[in-house]
Amino acid sequence: MTVLDALPQPAQKRIALHVAPAAERALRAGHPWVFESAIRKQSREGAPGDLAVIFDAKDRFLAVGLYDPASPIRVRVLQQGQSAAIDRAWFADRLSAAAAIREPLAAQGTTGYRLVHGENDGLPGLILDRYADTLVLKLYTAAWLPHLRDVLAALDEVHPSPRLILRLSRGVADLAAPYGLSDGLALVGDAPDAPVIFEENGLRFAADVVHGHKTGFFFDQRDNRARVRDLAAGRRVLDVFAYSGGFSVYAAAGGAESVLSVDVSAPALEAAAANMALNADNPHVQAAKHDILAEDAFVALERLRAEGQVFDLVIVDPPSFAKSAAEVDRALASYARLARLAVGIAAEDGMIVLASCSSRVTPDQFFETVTRAADDAGRPLVWPYRTGHALDHPVGFPEGEYLKCLYATVMDE
Repeated sequence: MTVLDALPQPAQKRIALHVAPAAERALRAGHPWVFESAIRKQSREGAPGDLAVIFDAKDRFLAVGLYDPASPIRVRVLQQGQSAAIDRAWFADRLSAAAAIREPLAAQGTTGYRLVHGENDGLPGLILDRYADTLVLKLYTAAWLPHLRDVLAALDEVHPSPRLILRLSRGVADLAAPYGLSDGLALVGDAPDAPVIFEENGLRFAADVVHGHKTGFFFDQRDNRARVRDLAAGRRVLDVFAYSGGFSVYAAAGGAESVLSVDVSAPALEAAAANMALNADNPHVQAAKHDILAEDAFVALERLRAEGQVFDLVIVDPPSFAKSAAEVDRALASYARLARLAVGIAAEDGMIVLASCSSRVTPDQFFETVTRAADDAGRPLVWPYRTGHALDHPVGFPEGEYLKCLYATVMDE
């Protein structure tokens, strides 16, 4: 028996739901989530993956989605406004629509990018990334498990690949285990015994698609990395929260004099050094001096400043600081502190690149916090430039806009 034979059968059960007026309005506006607190009536208790059919106050069809009794996001909406059969053909249509958006990336020779961006591509709680000829499917809700057969059949139609790796969020892994599914399992082909190499904008990177964070690499910063390459010539570059060295490699390829990669994870920095070595045939990468520093980012920034070190380009790309609304104030305080530290070690007329991937923090909150912190530090920012999402990370609803990045020159008062 194969892994596919052990998968649960497609869900056939339906649940009828009625929701609060505010949720009705949100659904009509295209919002992909229905929270538990918004449900005012349902026909029965549901299991993960049951199809929840949502009706308005006059019993007219509003939407259909995947039911998840274990999540505060009780329904992840698949289809709105007009009813449809949720089956292999429906999934293939969604995958084809997402693929059409990414055609420019495939045409330019980049072989690593996001094929499906969850809710923003109409497949909530499901991520699909491409690493050369390897696909990685990550599930963030157990509601997808009863539909996995149809999803895989649709994938084989739209994105045939010799290898497909399954990644599961922590909460999904326990519920998937009875079906023989586990994080890092090869659903098609064999799991790789080494990192998978792919290309991005003419540079090579390796990703651990079986054990790596998320699916192995952060594709969302691809455009920002390319911009850093354009800015790096002749500069001393500091890459903070470097992870596997995406920004570091681009900076070196752009002609940086030196690059210091800082991350709290020593294994991540080993991957950064390996990625730099993968591009050693690039004369700029070969010429750049590359050092790594395994240390907490805040501690490292404080120490580097105390030592009197300065950098011409400071890149700060931290993980999300706000998983909930209650954490926003603390997140903004962390961004302010990072901004003060970054401008404190930037050379006069140097540049900082500071990013946020906290969806709970709005772009205006982030940019205002960073610029105010720089002003307070006596190192105001000029010529600020803002960026958002790359093509393969479309934004389909307000909460889907999580990434923002600021570039600015640092001046002395």
